Amino acid sequence: MADDLFKALADPTRRTILDELTEKSGQTLFEICSRLSMKHQLGMSRQAVSQHLAILEAAGLVESRREGRYKFHDLNTAPLRQITERWPVPDPSGPEESSP
Repeated sequence: MADDLFKALADPTRRTILDELTEKSGQTLFEICSRLSMKHQLGMSRQAVSQHLAILEAAGLVESRREGRYKFHDLNTAPLRQITERWPVPDPSGPEESSP
């Protein structure tokens, strides 16, 4: 799973999609395409955005749900927490090493 996660995060377009889902979760493919085009000047086909979303879903960063004929995409930050738990940052207020 970690490989899928890092692959998903490696692409700047996918990071932009995650940024957009952070601002407004529960977007349809049409909404995501519109925001990428208007806000970020990314002229991508719906198929290209759909492929990016599939990679993000495979990594667990995006979850989708169907309501009628619409498919909504939501951000899932749980995989990102797994990264921070794997490599925790040392507590700066912990015991300090003395220098000679």
